[in-house]
Amino acid sequence: MQYCFDGYSLDVDAFELKKGEEAVALEPQVLNLLKLLLETPGRLVSKDQIIDAVWGGRAVSDASIANRIKLARAAIGDDGKRQDKIRTVHGQGFRFVAKVKASAPASPTIVSTGQPPIDRSDGSADDGARNLQDNKPSIAVLPFACLGGDGTNLLLAEAIPYDLIQALSCLRWLKVIARGSTFRFGSMGQDPVIVGRSLDVRYMMSGSIETRGADLVVTTELSDTRTGGIVWSEQFVSTRDGVHELRDALVTRVVASLEVRVPLNEACQARLCVSENLDSWSNYHLGLQHMYRFTKPDNDRASAYFEHAIEQDPNFARAHAGLSFTNFQNAFLRYGPSRKEAIADAHRLAERGIELDPLDPFANFAMGRSVMLQGELELCLAWLDRAILLNPNYSQGHYSHAFADLLSGQTHASFPHLDTALTLSPLDPLAYAMQAARSLSFVIDGAYEDAAIAGETGARTPGAHYLIDMIALIACALNKNEVSASYWAEKVRRRRPDASQAAFFAAFPFSCGTTRQKIASALEQYGF
Repeated sequence: MQYCFDGYSLDVDAFELKKGEEAVALEPQVLNLLKLLLETPGRLVSKDQIIDAVWGGRAVSDASIANRIKLARAAIGDDGKRQDKIRTVHGQGFRFVAKVKASAPASPTIVSTGQPPIDRSDGSADDGARNLQDNKPSIAVLPFACLGGDGTNLLLAEAIPYDLIQALSCLRWLKVIARGSTFRFGSMGQDPVIVGRSLDVRYMMSGSIETRGADLVVTTELSDTRTGGIVWSEQFVSTRDGVHELRDALVTRVVASLEVRVPLNEACQARLCVSENLDSWSNYHLGLQHMYRFTKPDNDRASAYFEHAIEQDPNFARAHAGLSFTNFQNAFLRYGPSRKEAIADAHRLAERGIELDPLDPFANFAMGRSVMLQGELELCLAWLDRAILLNPNYSQGHYSHAFADLLSGQTHASFPHLDTALTLSPLDPLAYAMQAARSLSFVIDGAYEDAAIAGETGARTPGAHYLIDMIALIACALNKNEVSASYWAEKVRRRRPDASQAAFFAAFPFSCGTTRQKIASALEQYGF
């Protein structure tokens, strides 16, 4: 889509402003602002709409908005006195008042997604006109369908979606449409593609409530509005007397599941695009996918994707947190020549993420992990407490808290966090680490049979790296499972010929001398 006015043109697909044939250099936020104003010429654009489009809904000052308006005016030959293109409506927002001509590009680039073309004869906006820089995932939660039952079911059909909207609104990476807009659609058989087009969202959450004998059954379903396909679905069953517990469990599970399912689906969708067209959020989600594979090549690719996201949006807090995580991984698994440099970079990038968005749980998580590398376990726990406070359903926050607890010898505190983490997200990318942490907690407590079971479960879970294999070795050795211990020792040597006690204790700096001696003896028994 192109918007032309007074000798200027904004090409949305190329994300470029030109004066005649000459490109005008502008930062992405100002281009986003101009795009928003040009899409609705003559109509009032509120400050809230600007914040959503330019800053992704993050809290910003009026001075920041005024600064971007000033830069936009300067770029198109306007100023605060003339206001012949961008007019201020005091206390309300801004309006683009110059005459605008909108036209579709003559030869659009089409990326095949295997889906039939969408009929846009109804006048809906073309997908190509969507903001390439502010492409944060978004969701609409519709009222649930009531499939029979009494008045209680009817109330729950609206109460549960309302609970979900409230809980999902706490996620900094997900834009949630307000109840007043989504509940207009009703509950029965809504087409995800139509809902997505009408509300400009990428995901739709719907569901149903029915009574089966003495049980209440609630089904939830997450759909991708771009394809109409189902991304995830789950069923919850409760007695009528346990309806309040059901509501709490459902909301907790849905929020935790979306933390995993949406980024995975976003990465899959991003792979259907040509690389030059990837926006900052697509680069971020592809980075996440590689980051969780825990190999050096994948970690390097993840870092590159996060760096691209930051180039596109220097104020993208989550991309900085992701880059902090990959540097944590460089230090933890000793991928690079300088562990000290990786630790410093992990901390610096986490600090930047916190500076950009202090309320983002992932940024607080990254900060906690970075100070863990520096040996400051008490400070680490404070940051992880904050991450969990910001999102009580953050499974990786609970896992990392448990990990820090066991390093400091507080196994009594680690078990509840590990139970919570695995309950919230049994298919989490860090599920292998959750099991390994459970194994180490059992090792510290002397429950070696349980330690061996959890250790081998973790080592056989996708994503497990060589340190997890070493934990399985330690647990099996202490449990006197010689065959299993020998198997894991050999696997460690194949994966990392340089594996050693020193490397293990650098990654797991236990404060308790007795624990260190116990682990050292097990490793020595098998040649480490």
